[in-house]
Amino acid sequence: MSSETEFGPAVDSRLGESRTLTPVPRQEIQPGKRGEPGCPRYALPPSNFSPQVAVTLDRLFNANVANLTGGTDPRVIPLAFLDWWVKLAWSPGTHARLTEKAVRKMVRFSLYANQSLADPHAPPAVEPLPQDQRFRAPGWQSWPYSWMSQSFLLTQQWWANATTGVPALRKNEKDIVTFVTRQLLDLVSPSNFPHTNPEVMEAILKEGGANLWRGWNNWREDWLRLSREQSLVGTERFKPGEQVAVTPGQVVFRNHLIELIQYSPTTARVHPEPLLIVPAWIMKYYILDLSPHNSLVRYLVGKGHTVFMLSWRNPTSDDRNLGMEYYRREGILAAIEAIGNILPDQPVHGVGYCLGGTLLSIAAAAMSRDGDRRLKTITLLAAQTDFSEAGELMLFVNETQVSFLESMMWDRGVLDSRHMSGAFQLLRSNDLIWSRLVRDYLLGNRQMPNDLMAWNQDQTRMPYRMHSEYLRKLFLDNDLAAGRYEVDGRPVAISDIHVPIFAVGAEKDHVSPWKSVYKINLQANSQEVTFLLSAGGHNAGIVSEPGHRNRWYRLASRSGDRSYIDPDTWLRKTPIHDGSWWPAWEAWLAQRSSPPVEAPALGAPESGFPVLCEAPGTYVFQT
Repeated sequence: MSSETEFGPAVDSRLGESRTLTPVPRQEIQPGKRGEPGCPRYALPPSNFSPQVAVTLDRLFNANVANLTGGTDPRVIPLAFLDWWVKLAWSPGTHARLTEKAVRKMVRFSLYANQSLADPHAPPAVEPLPQDQRFRAPGWQSWPYSWMSQSFLLTQQWWANATTGVPALRKNEKDIVTFVTRQLLDLVSPSNFPHTNPEVMEAILKEGGANLWRGWNNWREDWLRLSREQSLVGTERFKPGEQVAVTPGQVVFRNHLIELIQYSPTTARVHPEPLLIVPAWIMKYYILDLSPHNSLVRYLVGKGHTVFMLSWRNPTSDDRNLGMEYYRREGILAAIEAIGNILPDQPVHGVGYCLGGTLLSIAAAAMSRDGDRRLKTITLLAAQTDFSEAGELMLFVNETQVSFLESMMWDRGVLDSRHMSGAFQLLRSNDLIWSRLVRDYLLGNRQMPNDLMAWNQDQTRMPYRMHSEYLRKLFLDNDLAAGRYEVDGRPVAISDIHVPIFAVGAEKDHVSPWKSVYKINLQANSQEVTFLLSAGGHNAGIVSEPGHRNRWYRLASRSGDRSYIDPDTWLRKTPIHDGSWWPAWEAWLAQRSSPPVEAPALGAPESGFPVLCEAPGTYVFQT
């Protein structure tokens, strides 16, 4: 009888490799009683269902679910609320405290209701938060709308206590429950419905309902554009190279990842040290070169600086394996190498915005560690180097959510920035969602977008590998701050950077909270650090040109031998300066630059860097 196995090649359950099964001779199979030595031995083949196959099926399933949920893991919120409910159920003291608070709030509302009937100008039971503009209109001060707003605010206040005061609830779950509860309450705010909003009712009476007809047309137009994946109405007025991104310049270098733009000088003499601006690749580069009146690039060249800008390629699924290291090498280092050939022997002022600033910090730390002195200074605009307090954005970044996002990116090869922009809008839902709903659809007053809003619609994608590494190594594990982030097989540390640092945070930044940006003072503890806090948010706090109304900033420098000051103390002690922060930063750059020399030509054909095309280049038009 043949001694060959009955089965053919199989997949090894541990390695996922094809191999041939060890033959089991048929003559060894002898009859016998169960449990006795002669009992038959059944030779079963190894399973063809390897771990790799299981993981692939899991990812396919999660990717399909993610397509339905917009990239949000549907398990995260129910599990967080379950944890909150269980912890609350085991906290009788907290039950009693919340019951007592509910009774007190009902009494406060009853007293206010009685007083307001007798005196329409009676003081409210509760004031809205300073940033809450929903109930500021005069109509909310009269009955019955005053009762609606006050009862809503008291209810909102009670739920804030209920979601934040439960013992033993982990911070991440507490933040998720608080955030989702706030979103649900905002959904049912009386300001969102026509019959409970005095502004809308006044408009209906005044216009005979014409505002609702305009709102219906606005909604229909927005829905059609959304279904066709088109940008918002009015954004087509701002085209790169025509209305925005119009500062004259030339593309002097191009590789698979970047186009390097060198801007034309507007002064006869310039500081010899050039600036390299590294924008985030989550959106197009030209937020720092918007319209002529608010272009940071135009402002800098007008002050006698030679400016280079990275314009990132919009990746496709073919770029799925491009990681953070590729962005460092083929982005920042390739640009510095090109600038060194165009302007030999000149150190560079590095400027990084948002994620571009984080990558610039990594590159600068690695360069300093390896003895590379090509950087003169570093400026970080709303850029984090420590993600331990990254704010409400961490609600969307945990192990469960990241794994879910990875499945979606693994399927597509890239992450569409629409998933990120949706998360950013939820962080400011009152300003970006509900107030727009009331204005555009209930009042029928369409607000045409400005250049910054149009730029925000010009979205890009992110490669699977890069985004996964960014979320895991920086957000989840905080490797850069902990000294675990590796470049070329060795860790880098921000403390290795020995050039002056200028860091800018924005007071209302929900993406890079200013206290998180401020942590550069802890990491760069051996050199000069200048920290500036501007008015505005993540974008408007940076695009803050001279002449812009309602702008101010705080500014203070610290040398390496001075003691650390915590952010709250720094805020209390640092005086406010009115106006744009751009002149203060430009003066800081000028003080650390050499005297002006004759303006250089664009590119360097003799060194292999000819002019390729006019700014804004070609990558900015990729969709």
